[in-house]
Amino acid sequence: MWDTRYGADGYAYGAEPNDHLVQQVDQIPSGRVLCLAEGEGRNAVFLAKRGYDVTAVDQSAIGLDKAQGLATASGVTISTRQADLANFEIEPGAWQGIVSIWAHVPPAIRVPLHRKVVAGLAPGGVFVLEAYTERQLEMPGRGGPPAAQRELLMSLTSLEQELEGLDFVIGREIDRTVEEGEFHSGPSAVVQILARKQ
Repeated sequence: MWDTRYGADGYAYGAEPNDHLVQQVDQIPSGRVLCLAEGEGRNAVFLAKRGYDVTAVDQSAIGLDKAQGLATASGVTISTRQADLANFEIEPGAWQGIVSIWAHVPPAIRVPLHRKVVAGLAPGGVFVLEAYTERQLEMPGRGGPPAAQRELLMSLTSLEQELEGLDFVIGREIDRTVEEGEFHSGPSAVVQILARKQ
């Protein structure tokens, strides 16, 4: 699916960074940042422009090729890793920031992944997440997994459990308008996290 989506002309979710990441970027200490399920690279390139040493991970080689193209066009450098998040290992204590924007994966993958996120952050490191909640299924906006895959949607309650060991600076479920390319548009129900490791 993702190779097909990213193989089309243009950028499926636009070339501009996610709003929540833009609002929280100053909370990420300088250094290394890992972007999970990064797709075509819009958030990774934004972070690289801010001076971070960015590694973008995605299962789609086509998406990562476009990410490298976007980085080159923007005059910055990013590293890319093609990997399935089900078996991707996050280097412990190595990251000043980890970013998860719309990384909707099944709980069997998400729960151990989030444990790796907690372990992967250096002291003072920050985790930034935005995901759709189950209420998205009732919203008029476009985006997120369909009802048949509702287990991919997230909640603040489950994230607080999965990210035990981090201090939540922001943890909220809100309605907001999302405008990110063809596939994310309109009124949406999301969960937003900014959490720090002591």
